[in-house]
Amino acid sequence: MSVADPVPKQVHFRKLSGYDFYRDVLGSPNYVVAPMVDQSELAWRILSRRYGAQLVYTPMINAKIFSLNSSPKHRDKFFDTTHMEEGGPSDRPLIVQFCANDPDQLLASAQAIQDHCDAIDLNLGCPQEIARSGHYGSFLQDEWDLIYKLVNTLHTGLRVPVTAKFRVFPTVQKTVSYARMLESAGAQILTCHGRIREQRGHNTGLADWSKIRAVKEAVSVPVFANGNISYWEDVQRCLDETGADAVMSAEGQLYNPALFAPAASTVADASGITTSTLTKRTYGEGIYVPHAELALEYLGIVKSLKTKTALSAVKGHLFKLMRPALSRERDLRERLSKISGPGAVDQYIEVIEEMKRRMERDAMEATAKSTDELATIEPTMGLKVIPHWLAQPYFRPLSHSHPRSATSMTSATIEAVAPTIC
Repeated sequence: MSVADPVPKQVHFRKLSGYDFYRDVLGSPNYVVAPMVDQSELAWRILSRRYGAQLVYTPMINAKIFSLNSSPKHRDKFFDTTHMEEGGPSDRPLIVQFCANDPDQLLASAQAIQDHCDAIDLNLGCPQEIARSGHYGSFLQDEWDLIYKLVNTLHTGLRVPVTAKFRVFPTVQKTVSYARMLESAGAQILTCHGRIREQRGHNTGLADWSKIRAVKEAVSVPVFANGNISYWEDVQRCLDETGADAVMSAEGQLYNPALFAPAASTVADASGITTSTLTKRTYGEGIYVPHAELALEYLGIVKSLKTKTALSAVKGHLFKLMRPALSRERDLRERLSKISGPGAVDQYIEVIEEMKRRMERDAMEATAKSTDELATIEPTMGLKVIPHWLAQPYFRPLSHSHPRSATSMTSATIEAVAPTIC
């Protein structure tokens, strides 16, 4: 460099951490939609925000597969940067989740996406068999040196913060030690799923909120609580009992995307629905929107995007949303199951419009009663069941191997729980 050449100016970038990041970048969210494989895609994230979600995660991306090919065609399958919609203004705040067991692959993958999100999350909670065979998720939880390196590599190598989502251990002491290790490695937010690795499928059982509270009391970074959220009433109860900064929902929000929308009029600015409309659809302290309307709204978002939405994701959402009615309207269920290929979305719309007509018919026959009066008690589980034309939680019977705990029970989970998602 000659004397005449200007000295390169060093840019000092200040990466916010902990509560500064939570408050100034994320906007202090309380209601969070979990990372869900093939289900928390862009269209669903947009719908979720309309109904009260304040922060949404992408589906988990496998860092090894993502890093194998740097072509946009390959990477856009996982996170579409070409059309500038994912991570764009209508898709914030956003956290992108990766699974990994190789720090270098993880860093390379995260660096490719860091400018399109607010943080990168490391999946340390997936308990599925694919995670066991791929050596990631909760199957890393006994390799603390590796986990420390994965988190710390992102902490030191990215321009955005790193966060971590993990499952608890059988003991409070080990759970707390684990959380402190993640914090010391550089994780700026910890999402604690209150179930152990073995709690999945029919053995899901209840999440232990007391362990989440112990984590919250042991660390200095924000903590999100995950597990046992099916009704609006569960949200505040979880925040109160765990002391967490936010509640994260997976399955509960898939079956009712209005889970985070209270019956109060304050939801109107989040969803665009008028108070008078909400009042007709309240149950307890939450709102329950007709599932056919939600399905049509979701498909409208899918059609409006340049970013491709996988048909597998679309079909999965439709079957979950309309589950209360599909067991009755078997002809519509059959038609939905057979739709595929080009023009599938328009065919879905046609079926759902018919579903909407049938559900409006059923609702009209019950106009004299409120939603609370129409709710019935499910005989085998003792839970209240909301009218079949409204989006609502889905439950599985509890396994006897997981005893009920007073600290982890909610109105939605006293006798049943939802299936596991990573």
